[in-house]
Amino acid sequence: MFNNKKILVIGLGVSGISCVKGLSTLGAEIYVYDESPKEKNINKLKELEKIKATYYFGSHRDNINFDLIDLAIKSPGIKYETSIIKKLLHMNIKVISDLEAAYLITKATIISITGTNGKTTTTTLIGEIVKKGGISCKLTGNIGSGIFNDALNSTEEEVLVAEVSSFQLAGTNEYKPHISVTTNITPDHLDYHQTMDNYIEAKFKNVCNQGKDDYAILNYEDRIIREYSNKINAKKIFFSTERILDEGIFIDEGKVFYKDKLNTKFVFNVADIFIPGKHNVENALAATGAALALKIEPEIIAKVLEEFKGVEHRLEFCGEYNGVKFYNDSKGTNPDASIKAVEGIEKPIILIAGGYDKKSTYDDFIKSFDEKVKALILLGQTADDIERCAKKYDFHNIYKVLNMDEAVKKSFELSGIGDNVVLSPACASWGMYPNYEVRGKDFKERVKYYGGINTQS
Repeated sequence: MFNNKKILVIGLGVSGISCVKGLSTLGAEIYVYDESPKEKNINKLKELEKIKATYYFGSHRDNINFDLIDLAIKSPGIKYETSIIKKLLHMNIKVISDLEAAYLITKATIISITGTNGKTTTTTLIGEIVKKGGISCKLTGNIGSGIFNDALNSTEEEVLVAEVSSFQLAGTNEYKPHISVTTNITPDHLDYHQTMDNYIEAKFKNVCNQGKDDYAILNYEDRIIREYSNKINAKKIFFSTERILDEGIFIDEGKVFYKDKLNTKFVFNVADIFIPGKHNVENALAATGAALALKIEPEIIAKVLEEFKGVEHRLEFCGEYNGVKFYNDSKGTNPDASIKAVEGIEKPIILIAGGYDKKSTYDDFIKSFDEKVKALILLGQTADDIERCAKKYDFHNIYKVLNMDEAVKKSFELSGIGDNVVLSPACASWGMYPNYEVRGKDFKERVKYYGGINTQS
């Protein structure tokens, strides 16, 4: 498919590097553009130095001979409004995501997990269950080293367990996973998609091409998902934490069951799930649906759920100092994710929030405090917006700081025995950090530093 084709890779992040590596083994003629200057890409170029490719950086974009290009593969975070994408589309050159490109080159079974929240935990859980079930798999997509190269190096017997974003899905046309999982859909990334309708349309590209031999694992309690489900051609497995379903995965008196047209099967006890929070019960049910679609036995699912300790940056416990517990929820990059964090931690909470402005609204976030949050520490671009919203709902114990160091220091000053300090920003990290992982690591390092000082004093 890509042999002898002139392919332009746009963006030299994780997905771009994965595409360059993969395309080099497929006989493609590779062109690469990244908007940042060459000197900021030196380490990436060293990683790719044995691969024949033509590179363009920054303002040198105009040196690209677009008439030569057969196809462009863009990094997920690059918006369609950028000038290079608009030019390609104006010239009728197809622009696809790394996800679409990966699908076109692999025969591996794909389990594709999307949703506004819960993707990473659900993806990781599914990966653990699949491995425990004796099936070879790779965690990929937004997890790992890039789905294109992973897809290229997978066999037909393997399973690709892929966390996929709305950015990636928006750049697909033919993408059709064997098993799709949609955890939930709430407003997010409206700065990228412009409208909620566009965001929803992108999310449902996870299921729209599936056929009757495929499976769609769906959250029954999400109204948007439930209303769209009539358009899905795959075999549907609903899950619910709120009601007993006629068919699907549900909870009855603390026990999780799967019911189909013929049988009702016990799967596990809710109390045996190691990671806390109602949202993690939902993640466990979603993962269960994917595992059952792969014919993995309930005993294996239950065993993994008992042992699974969670993922880094998602309500990650990172220490207790003088009776105060600290949690890193840097993965809380939108208000709904941070609402789940507040719900999942016992009061009293000192909450650190704020970051890049994705045009979210914060009313429901503030309402979720419900006397659990005793102090709010704000930083980043959205600090003023969140403060205004909090005051609108008569929450006034607010402290604005310039950076994470000040935020963590202030949290130690404000907290006392029995308090829980939670970083759950309700915003993306961009502008202050390259990604939520770096933000979370910075938080943990500063907690450890100030924790050491405070413990000694």
